[in-house]
Amino acid sequence: MPLKRVVVTGLGAITPLGNTVDDYWKNLIAGVSGSANITRFDASNFKTQFACEVKNFNIEDILDRKEARKLDPYTHYAIAASDQAILDAGIDKEKLNLDKIGVIWASGIGGIDTFYKEVREYSLGTGAPRFNPFFIPKVIADIASGHISIRHGFRGPNFATVSACASSTHSLIDAFNFIRLGKTNIIVAGGSEAAVNEPGIGGFNALHALSTRNDDPSTASRPFDKDRDGFVLGEGAGAIILEELEHAKARGAKIYAELVGSGATADAYHMTAPHPEGLGAISVMNMSLEDANMGPSDIDYINVHGTSTPLGDVAELKAISKVFGENAYKLNISSTKSMTGHLLGAAGAIEAIACILAMRDGIVPPTINHTTVDPEIDPNLNLTLNAPAKRTINAALSNTFGFGGHNASVIFKKYQ
Repeated sequence: MPLKRVVVTGLGAITPLGNTVDDYWKNLIAGVSGSANITRFDASNFKTQFACEVKNFNIEDILDRKEARKLDPYTHYAIAASDQAILDAGIDKEKLNLDKIGVIWASGIGGIDTFYKEVREYSLGTGAPRFNPFFIPKVIADIASGHISIRHGFRGPNFATVSACASSTHSLIDAFNFIRLGKTNIIVAGGSEAAVNEPGIGGFNALHALSTRNDDPSTASRPFDKDRDGFVLGEGAGAIILEELEHAKARGAKIYAELVGSGATADAYHMTAPHPEGLGAISVMNMSLEDANMGPSDIDYINVHGTSTPLGDVAELKAISKVFGENAYKLNISSTKSMTGHLLGAAGAIEAIACILAMRDGIVPPTINHTTVDPEIDPNLNLTLNAPAKRTINAALSNTFGFGGHNASVIFKKYQ
């Protein structure tokens, strides 16, 4: 059976750079940093006192207060981003078969904010334990996909993907496969995360994963720079409507791009560290190229995982050099985490959106905050440092790698 073609027909974003796709994209290509001192809690006793928070977001603009209180912030972001994407895609629920519209939504951690606050209240209390009756539904990592489907009446495939920082790329991969196998027509895919809180910052501090550049938060996320010292925690959501091509054409949908290839592998190496030679990253990019029936010369832009960690950045660039050979020097490479911070389970979704819009507008978003060359990084690679680059982009690849050795990549190309 020939595989069906899968296209992108809608986008939605809640990010540290803006709460719409347009604002997110405008600030990405302007090189704006979303990092600043934490406002959610008193972080003065933490090693890291800054993050890339979502700003000026009020869930009560979307849901009434009573309903909003039943949901964790990660689900608030999920509903907001998916609402945008569904509206953008022009999905008419009166005319479409809702049994053939699904939701595959990701989160690396789920409702950690709710979990922390409920357990804190319990530990401070006396007598009989009292927990919010919505405690469990607010915490579980699959509940966002459930709420999106309930809100819109979508009765197709519905589940969550959880693979740490690769989670929302895996949601795109699963959605891609469901659609191209003919099992459904449309899937709302993406991910959300809301871990800018005491356990989020404290836990990643304990792993020595976060930057501690408290004197200058806006420059703390500095992928590929010699003085990088860890990632900056981010939060938010990205939503992408994936749709079977003929179905999209039949209803006159606008088409942003085509999803043509994907790969998923494991490092099988270490709990948190990447393989030093990037073996898992090599295999996942090769798998994506093979799935897309493409060669190294067909890719114009790579949005790298690029978290600003000492080990991860080097390993990923080594893998790119190995996979792309001489073509590696013809690519534009950039890490948008230099601006958004690391959205964990939502990272793959917002970075896929960056790839799609880069193709649409012919602009590569920059890697900001680079000041000092790292001698371990090939100086001939075009890392799009500190300023955006104009170029025709016919195909773009997005990489995400998660704790546990999870690797996921997707390739988008211009729709022909």
